[in-house]
Amino acid sequence: MESENTFKTKTGFCHILPDKIVLTRDGVVGNMAKVTVGKNIARILLIYGAITVGLFYFAYEAYKNGQTLQPILFGLIGLYLIYGIVSSLDNSATPTIDRNKIKDVKLKKAVKGLTRSRFEVLFEDENGKIKKRLIMLPGSLTDGQNETEKAVEIMREEQLLK
Repeated sequence: MESENTFKTKTGFCHILPDKIVLTRDGVVGNMAKVTVGKNIARILLIYGAITVGLFYFAYEAYKNGQTLQPILFGLIGLYLIYGIVSSLDNSATPTIDRNKIKDVKLKKAVKGLTRSRFEVLFEDENGKIKKRLIMLPGSLTDGQNETEKAVEIMREEQLLK
């Protein structure tokens, strides 16, 4: 029965159990994600912040040297990273979500060739804050269409996705 309620994700598997959702990591991609992200996204956000500071520094230096295109390009990339950091502050990388804490589950469909499908699970963490956990589904090179259909069917059967 448990295998019927398991589907592939980008970095491993998602297990839908009666009382919780458990995300496990598998293979090279999963091990890499475990090392870089762990259970908290703060490390990734700090890296993005450091890259942003570097971009703004190089933009300023290029502007001082009379260049125009490079500062604009670096500035726009830096602003995009700041937007990404701010919009990711309430994201979570927790591997376990209690089903009774789940507020909503949304499916974001893939844009063919650009993005992959994902579930956005809104849940209440142990501190009572609403967090968002992204469950990234396999991409088009790893049979993403069929895996997405299977995942959507499982989420609907489990009454997590309306």
